[in-house]
Amino acid sequence: MDIAFLLYENMTSLDFIGPYQVFAMVPGARIHLVATEAGPVRTDAGVRIYAEQRLEEVPRADILVVPGSSDPSKPMGDERVLSWLRTVDESSKWTTSVCTGSLILGAAGLLKGKRATTHWMVTDALRQFGATPVAERVVFDGKLVAAAGVSAGIDMALTLVAKEFGDMVAQSVQLGIEYDPAPPFATGSLRSAPPAVIEATKAMLQPSVRS
Repeated sequence: MDIAFLLYENMTSLDFIGPYQVFAMVPGARIHLVATEAGPVRTDAGVRIYAEQRLEEVPRADILVVPGSSDPSKPMGDERVLSWLRTVDESSKWTTSVCTGSLILGAAGLLKGKRATTHWMVTDALRQFGATPVAERVVFDGKLVAAAGVSAGIDMALTLVAKEFGDMVAQSVQLGIEYDPAPPFATGSLRSAPPAVIEATKAMLQPSVRS
């Protein structure tokens, strides 16, 4: 199974590395790290990920993964990227996004009439692409799979592994990465975070989160 990750400057590190770690543990999975040009791509955390292939070298994939960014406007406005997404989507079995990666899919015209999710701060932005926003951690609509903010990409990847390779493989991967969330605070979603934390988070993220 061929799995292609779109890489681009300033993408969110965990949006990429969470699903990547899950898929990398699946026997037989072939992972392609793709960008407009081969070479190092700097994430929002300053980590450099090496893109092994140019867009045109990977015209198809069974699973397409689009990570998000605090500012996805550059890939959203890059017709070369959007055209590649449309091309890969034509034959993909699953087209997926993490966080604001769904906005990039939307800019490519792949969200029309679809249910989708993204980071909670920009959920309403999905409407401009003809999508119906859904406040769920992972949303399936046909072959489109959208994960909510950042860490939700791990859940999305595990869910897809279960569908493609069976529950035993997915559960083994989950145990292998010891993914057993027990966060120190119950503030991981809008449903549980108190108003003061929500407002503080908005103030922290607002300067950088753009759609």
